[in-house]
Amino acid sequence: MTARIIDGKALSDQVKAQVSQRVDELKARGITPGLAVVLVGEDPASQVYVRNKAAACEKAGLHSRVIRLAADIGEEQLLDLVRDLNHDASVHGILVQLPLPKHMNSSKVIETIAAGKDVDGFHISNAGLLMTGQPLFRPCTPYGIMKMLESENVSLWGAEAVVVGASNIVGKPMAMLMLAAGATVTLCNSKTRDLGAQTRRADVLVVATGKPGMVTGDMIKPGAVVIDVGINRNEQGKLVGDVDFESARKVASAITPVPGGVGPMTIAMLLVNTLEAAERSAVQVPVTQ
Repeated sequence: MTARIIDGKALSDQVKAQVSQRVDELKARGITPGLAVVLVGEDPASQVYVRNKAAACEKAGLHSRVIRLAADIGEEQLLDLVRDLNHDASVHGILVQLPLPKHMNSSKVIETIAAGKDVDGFHISNAGLLMTGQPLFRPCTPYGIMKMLESENVSLWGAEAVVVGASNIVGKPMAMLMLAAGATVTLCNSKTRDLGAQTRRADVLVVATGKPGMVTGDMIKPGAVVIDVGINRNEQGKLVGDVDFESARKVASAITPVPGGVGPMTIAMLLVNTLEAAERSAVQVPVTQ
């Protein structure tokens, strides 16, 4: 068996085209969806991510504003900026690029973003809404994965789903979305005993650990769908995922590549969330602040 490749780049292009059409409809009503991205410091990876997000916004017709701040800026100055953006009617989505410098409390910063503009979906109010099955915003990476599974006609109803990695950004919201879609979900973490015994049960396996090649082919159920969220550089400087691709593709029925898999979909769903925030403002639906 050789797994078919789930092409996140091609799917993201389709999503972006749909976003562009909806943006044009909003612009005809005098509303241009706007995203403000705040970058603190000069972390090289963060700079790349921010540049890619801004470029995707502009290409899809959204207005993006990138605000770059020095790494030694005070936390209260950052919070004041976020509060100003909360009240800026031209800004529909606010994203503070993580990680932040160590002298800042990331949770406090995220909680200062108005929940109705929290297009990352990290605010505690949005996390609670997701938990109760009433999401305002779905975190972008899990949202993108759900779109990928949908595009591949992968039914989660009654399926065994295993998520490796229990972060607030990917693992936990991923588990909630799959549970809502009817899957029986196992959420693994660094304390999980005999990880392979868990992963080999999965009809759908999502791996988000930040550890290159952690899941190998012998840990995968034959015919499983494998979603690799990891983006790492190996000793040769090559981008690789958390799944050993070559051994996994011989066992799985479908698998996402790295790069070109989940990454492009994460940015595409950020555009979707920003667009949806703008559409809500257009009909003046109240949102939680």
